[in-house]
Amino acid sequence: MNYRIRTFAEQLLFVLNIFIAFILFFEDKLVLPAWLQSVGRLHPLILHFPIVMLFIAMLMGLFRFRPENESNPYYLAFLQNLLLSGVILAGITVIMGLFLSREDGYSGSTLLWHKWTGAGIFFLGSVIYWFRNKAWYRGKVAQAVSLLCIGGLVVTGHYGAALTHGANFILEPLASESAVAAVPVEQAKVYEHVIKPIFEQKCVSCHNQDKLKGELMLTDMQSILKGGKSGKLFVPGNPQISLLLERIHLPMEEKEHMPPSGKTQLTAQEVSLLALWVRNNADFKLKVTDLANGDSLRVLATSYLKPATTKQEEYDFSPADEETVAKLNTDYRTILPLARESPALAVNIYNRNAYTSRQLEELEDIKKQIISLNLNKMPVKDSDLSIIAKFENLRRLDLNFTDITAGGLKALAPLKHLHSLTLSGTKVSYQDLSAQINQLKGLKTVTLWDTGLATEDIEKLRKANVQITFIGGFKDDGKNPLQLNPPQVKNPSMVFNKNISVQLRHPIKGVEIRYTTDGTIPDSLNAPVFSHMDIHQNTQITARAFKKGWYGSVPIIFDFLKNTYIPDSVRLLLPLNRVHQAEGAHTFFDGKLGAIGANNPAWANNWAGVRDNDMVLVSGFKQPVTISSVGLHYMIEEDTGIFPPDVVEVWGGNDPTQLKLLTKFKAALPSKGDRPSLKMTAGNFKPQQVTWLKIVAKPLNSIPDWHRNKGKKALLLVDEMFIN
Repeated sequence: MNYRIRTFAEQLLFVLNIFIAFILFFEDKLVLPAWLQSVGRLHPLILHFPIVMLFIAMLMGLFRFRPENESNPYYLAFLQNLLLSGVILAGITVIMGLFLSREDGYSGSTLLWHKWTGAGIFFLGSVIYWFRNKAWYRGKVAQAVSLLCIGGLVVTGHYGAALTHGANFILEPLASESAVAAVPVEQAKVYEHVIKPIFEQKCVSCHNQDKLKGELMLTDMQSILKGGKSGKLFVPGNPQISLLLERIHLPMEEKEHMPPSGKTQLTAQEVSLLALWVRNNADFKLKVTDLANGDSLRVLATSYLKPATTKQEEYDFSPADEETVAKLNTDYRTILPLARESPALAVNIYNRNAYTSRQLEELEDIKKQIISLNLNKMPVKDSDLSIIAKFENLRRLDLNFTDITAGGLKALAPLKHLHSLTLSGTKVSYQDLSAQINQLKGLKTVTLWDTGLATEDIEKLRKANVQITFIGGFKDDGKNPLQLNPPQVKNPSMVFNKNISVQLRHPIKGVEIRYTTDGTIPDSLNAPVFSHMDIHQNTQITARAFKKGWYGSVPIIFDFLKNTYIPDSVRLLLPLNRVHQAEGAHTFFDGKLGAIGANNPAWANNWAGVRDNDMVLVSGFKQPVTISSVGLHYMIEEDTGIFPPDVVEVWGGNDPTQLKLLTKFKAALPSKGDRPSLKMTAGNFKPQQVTWLKIVAKPLNSIPDWHRNKGKKALLLVDEMFIN
């Protein structure tokens, strides 16, 4: 590194120290614009560079004062440049992390430890760089501070991983082995030993006291019952209208789907356990044996639990050749030991489009060691089962959603050790299955979800094969049919210019969508069936989904809003509040409507908010436009102090210094206990030709006396404005 570059880098390091100290001291007063929030989200992307560079620099620092290194100019120059680069990158990473920590969903002691250890490493690295050539910085001192910095890197990384992946991220693979409580079924409790482990494995990493997404914590009973920002997590006895199940069943591409895309998803068994637990009133003290023998929740919970007396099975075959196993592992086929030092292998095959029977034939060299084979969702045919029958020690076979039939199962008769068979989603018939099941002598569990077998058929199989547990999934006794999810809007935006062709859909096939436009609730008989609708003006559509054998969905309201003119220039005269900056003045004409839940990070960016001053927007048009109406779309959430605007003023004209008042209007205030909602208010006036427009929305200055925050200023949140 030449002298000029190093001098610049050293000056940058000094500036970074001052800037980071300033941010840490005035952190609570920071107001971040949207572009800085985006910069903050680069924190996980670049943090690996300073970690590696500082780690290597500290290792080299341990041996710097050895005679052969102290006299080596290349060693010293490389160490100096590496240390300087690493500390500068660490400073940039710290700044990004501080920006990122200002977003909702990050709090608690883990964040504090991560923040201060990260900043501490940066300051320590800076001190090491500046004082590395001092007379007292030698030998033991250099080794001590290097080891301290290495330890700090490890600790900071640990807290960072805990924030991102959950407090138990490192030990999770070991914990998952024991997550299902090893207790006798007669002692097991449904919540403690079945439901709680599901939450811990799939949900708690994002919903704990340190990472409180959606203000929801799932670590204890009180927090689960309290719910989060969007309301109660479930309605005891009614899974069909519980938020927990609604979010789980949303399509993967929906941003409200839980767990989020990229996280480990719930299995079909886990989803059913949650639904059945809620249906049984979400009892936190209920024991598994309190349920009737044939109860679906008891059957699933029993199969989920590990027996307390289970011992690790011993196998009478030798391990497979490691090189052979390594060659057989591909992008679409994984082969892993069942446990440490176990000769047993588990095989998983992926990618339906790449599957051929050859992927099974290639396993000939390890056929004795395969005890578990997962072919879920692969196009497996009956002819492939004869290949599988050669895996003589196979214990578990997963054929869910494959193309096999019950008649083809006769090929599996040689598998004397096969005790678990899953056939969910296959086209097995009762006649063929009942004829072939007796040929599989070792079977203990058969899963038959979504096979089309009637409840009566499964009961017949249970009576005829008492040694086998048949899992048929949710038992619909006709008393509690499931409720449909509400319809969804397919249009990319519900704000339109001149007209719009409304597109409604439902993820379940065969669903009929009925609607009204007069504010009434559509029923299944008189309300029109939705097929196609073109609208040219503001229209509120109330829709419900109906299907035979299901409860109709709850009604959902879609507001399609017209905005004829989009200004050529926009600017805010007064600042927005710290939390709800959105996209500044451009928020009001981007066509993106917000959703209820202003503090949810997924939605907060759509809302612009003010509390301590008016919302004043000035907009200009390159050519005069004739307008007769101005409106805005806002949120009401009275419980959290979000109220409609007190007064809205609209000023217009062709000279920005001589605007006249075109209209002044108010919005209706909510009453105590009103549900959160989204509303639109507008003011009409005689057609006016304008080049400049000023819209002033005044937040409610004094919250009503019936509210717990009476007398305080209300928060005003607006996502769109409309000029027609």
